[in-house]
Amino acid sequence: MSTTMAATTKAPSKAGRPPRINRSMIAEAAHDLGLEGLTLKAVADHLGVTTAALYHHVESKDDLLRAAAEHGSDAIPHPIDRGQRWAPWLLEWAHYNREVFTAQPGLLGQYLDGAIPLEAVVRDLDTILSVLVREGFTVTEANEAYALVSSCVLGMLLSAKWEEASTHATGGAVATYRHIVDAAPKRNLTFVRKLLYTKGARRPDFDARIETVLRGIAAQRGLRWKRVSRNDAAT
Repeated sequence: MSTTMAATTKAPSKAGRPPRINRSMIAEAAHDLGLEGLTLKAVADHLGVTTAALYHHVESKDDLLRAAAEHGSDAIPHPIDRGQRWAPWLLEWAHYNREVFTAQPGLLGQYLDGAIPLEAVVRDLDTILSVLVREGFTVTEANEAYALVSSCVLGMLLSAKWEEASTHATGGAVATYRHIVDAAPKRNLTFVRKLLYTKGARRPDFDARIETVLRGIAAQRGLRWKRVSRNDAAT
């Protein structure tokens, strides 16, 4: 008696083709994960590929951070020239710069380290200068005006990060300052004490600080100042 056994053999599975990725996808993944503490492995895992696969598109971790930084700066809509005057235009760019850096923790540090490609910076600068020159600025004056505004923005951002880092466990800058002042002898820290306990005293908001810079530019150029908003219509 013979028994016929139907042998069932499973064909060997072919190795699946790795998912197709490109530099843009890598940059987006890095941006989504966040730049602080970012690693190539984390990005590779997020995309479902190997770390080696990333090296076909990025040269190193620094290059990965550059790509992510550029993606982050492009993710926020750029101001559009609608024929607006110079002051609203600079105010719009001030808000753009703040939104870019606050939307992605870690981007400011990458910017200070030179991670954002200069090509993108130069393109934006040319657009900014074009409107100011149309408004009667020389190229040099236009560059100086934007440098003042952007420096003010960066200063505020760095100050905010410093305050967050130095007062994280004590309830914020105002609470920390009050604790220090209250612990000091009454005759010490007179003006900080007065500032903290003056009724109605408050720190100027973002627009108020930028307006101070814009007022200075207007005064330097002998222009009559008119308070502006980033939503001012073209005139």
